[in-house]
Amino acid sequence: MTVTVPAPTSTPASPPTSDLAVAAHGVVMRYGSRVALQGLDLAVPRGVVYGFLGPNGAGKTTLMRILVGLIRPNAGSVELFGRAYSWRDRRRLFSVGSLIEQPSFYPYLSGRDNLRVIGATGGPTSARRIDEVLGFVGLTDRKSDKLKTYSLGMKQRLGIAMALLSDPELLLLDEPANGLDPAGTVAMRELLRFLTSQGKTVLVSSHILPEVQQLADVIGIIDRGRLIREGSLKRLLEEAALLRVRIAPNDAEHALTVLAPFSPQLEAPAYGEREDGWIVVRVPPDRAGEVNRLLAQNDIFASGLESTSDLESVFLSLTAPGAGASGPTAAGPAWVQAPPSGSR
Repeated sequence: MTVTVPAPTSTPASPPTSDLAVAAHGVVMRYGSRVALQGLDLAVPRGVVYGFLGPNGAGKTTLMRILVGLIRPNAGSVELFGRAYSWRDRRRLFSVGSLIEQPSFYPYLSGRDNLRVIGATGGPTSARRIDEVLGFVGLTDRKSDKLKTYSLGMKQRLGIAMALLSDPELLLLDEPANGLDPAGTVAMRELLRFLTSQGKTVLVSSHILPEVQQLADVIGIIDRGRLIREGSLKRLLEEAALLRVRIAPNDAEHALTVLAPFSPQLEAPAYGEREDGWIVVRVPPDRAGEVNRLLAQNDIFASGLESTSDLESVFLSLTAPGAGASGPTAAGPAWVQAPPSGSR
């Protein structure tokens, strides 16, 4: 997948937090007795990539379907670009592009003809625009081939092109990297960055957290239909930063005493075939020199210092079973459930 868009000529200014592309207020959505969204609030600034994260069944796709008018919430309200949005207001969706769940196309039409058919259902779409978006996703050479000859990754790229047809101000993408090879994933990232450099807003829902970490400016994490964390990626990672210090076995006890002022609940390092004596200190990475200096002043010399702060750790700490109470269960993988009493 090759992106054929020009590089941005300048770095865009940070969007004002008061200028929102999407604002959700107390949104409730029920499917029978199951509540998918429980008073969800969300604030997506303009001109950013917003990483929308949550476990399976958390309500991410439900909200995206509400935003494009596929379903109506039971309660709450949604604003698009500062104006209240109603499911009757169909024309306003011309400024919203979306790829939600698996894209559907006509297998016996070409990629280009599929976009022509889809383009006819919305605002006016020129042949030039169709060719332009095919170029954005690297399908120019395959635009005349029938869709049934496309790979999964090519169909996904065509889905992204479909979402871009109306030159939308807001782009909603549900698992956009699905089926893409590494080069295609990088190219998609460059494309989305180009779009935000032009002032557009991208809301991405994905389970590929390392990719979201490289792409997103702002993160929103939901669990069981409620927003549990929202803020800039930089701030979330700083708050979750850890420093790992590797200490020789004979210095371990002394090191724990010396480092106690930094992190009172230090755990003794483990040693063995799979463990090599790391102490985890809960301090920001910019204090690594301070930690190292204090150890050296006490004749303890670390054989390794590394900072760790990743989106996956933040996500799991907020959404794992028991998070916020006694912590995740240690009985086994989080998705393994004990059988009902009396079952075999």
